[in-house]
Amino acid sequence: MQESRKIKDYLIERPKPQGIDVLCRLKHFSIITYAVPSSRFKGIFPERFQLDAVEIDGQEMGLISVVPFIDVDFTSAVFPFPKFTMGQTNYRIYIIDTETGERCVWFLGTTLDSLTLVVPRYLWNLPWHSGKVKFDCAINEFSGLYDKYHMQTASRWAEATVSLIQSETDRFNFPGFPDAESALVYLTHPLAGFYYRRDGKLGTYRVWHKALEVRPAQLESANFKLLSKLGIVEESEQTSPYSVLIEPINEFTIYLPPTVIG
Repeated sequence: MQESRKIKDYLIERPKPQGIDVLCRLKHFSIITYAVPSSRFKGIFPERFQLDAVEIDGQEMGLISVVPFIDVDFTSAVFPFPKFTMGQTNYRIYIIDTETGERCVWFLGTTLDSLTLVVPRYLWNLPWHSGKVKFDCAINEFSGLYDKYHMQTASRWAEATVSLIQSETDRFNFPGFPDAESALVYLTHPLAGFYYRRDGKLGTYRVWHKALEVRPAQLESANFKLLSKLGIVEESEQTSPYSVLIEPINEFTIYLPPTVIG
């Protein structure tokens, strides 16, 4: 079983933004997570990292999340600058950096619906890909829950569709963790991400945010082509997620430019 964690132990003061650091709010932010046998992640990331595995029903499982949202008010955290709005979906695996002991994520990549893609993709060689992203969401004004949440991405790299719904009866349920708070720290609070750049080098960047105020939800349907193409989560398995979390809006600080490790 994963160890017990308290969110207060992982909260840090916001590092002062400088240079080209970015501030953005993430709207319709969801985390759709799948638990699959650890063997499916073999060879995906360098030996420096190990899978942050979870034991479920006596089997070692790895967790991978699809994270759709709309960047709103995406702008400089330092200087007056135009604000951008764009749909985005991240694909991330939960890992441990064995050099530092930090729990972090391995990014398979991102789809982004914006012409600003040229900066991360070509200037920084990030594994970011173009996609046309559409959200169709409705939040109940009385309960604050989603009556409808639908996201569709048209992309050569990672075509995706997902429909979610919330109700008052939804409850947190995280097998392999001692309690819900421990699982929420694991799923929502990694602040460092690593990835293979498009030139094959190892890259990393960091973010900062407050404790996320996510609530549980249910998945109605999903089809994430990237996960089935890579053999990580088969199409038939994608209707049975490990967990689904939603927060209508939050705020992130992104520290840029990304760092090249080697």
